[in-house]
Amino acid sequence: MLESIRNNAGGQKGLALLFGIIFGIFLQKAGVTRYEVIIGQLLLVDFTVLKVMMSAVIVGMLGVHFMSGRGWVNLSIRSGTFGGTVVGGLIFGAGFALLGYCPGIVAGAVGQGAMDALVGGITGLLFGSWLFVLLYPRLKPFMAEGAFGRMTIQDVAHLGTWQTITVVITLLIVFLFGLEWLGL
Repeated sequence: MLESIRNNAGGQKGLALLFGIIFGIFLQKAGVTRYEVIIGQLLLVDFTVLKVMMSAVIVGMLGVHFMSGRGWVNLSIRSGTFGGTVVGGLIFGAGFALLGYCPGIVAGAVGQGAMDALVGGITGLLFGSWLFVLLYPRLKPFMAEGAFGRMTIQDVAHLGTWQTITVVITLLIVFLFGLEWLGL
């Protein structure tokens, strides 16, 4: 069955849509598609977004490596640059600061009927994408600066895959419990 999905672009898109909808439902149920919750995170008074995303990292890390170990998915670590990270962070941060939504959350907010997300968010995504394409020739040299290759936590720590996963997940869980203990 997995081989038939792997060779079927339409099936892959259908699964992506299904899992995207499920993830969106979880985001909505967790409350992170609400503007007040996002602003609360930015003001460091409501850590719901951080808790949800850290939980998603834990689940995703376990799921991806479980599937990789069974040959269901192929992991491909991409190289990166500090320049590209800075440009991406500035674009993401500008949109986030102006509207109070990130791209994934804006889709969930549109799905629950938030007009500010529909008008400002979708317009902002389209405008930001257009602006990036327009400025790309000028940004390209800067974005290539500071290459750091295909670096992973596992490589830096000199640990095996599941050892790294165990350490990272343990640290994330301790951090999550710490936030709860502090009442955040």
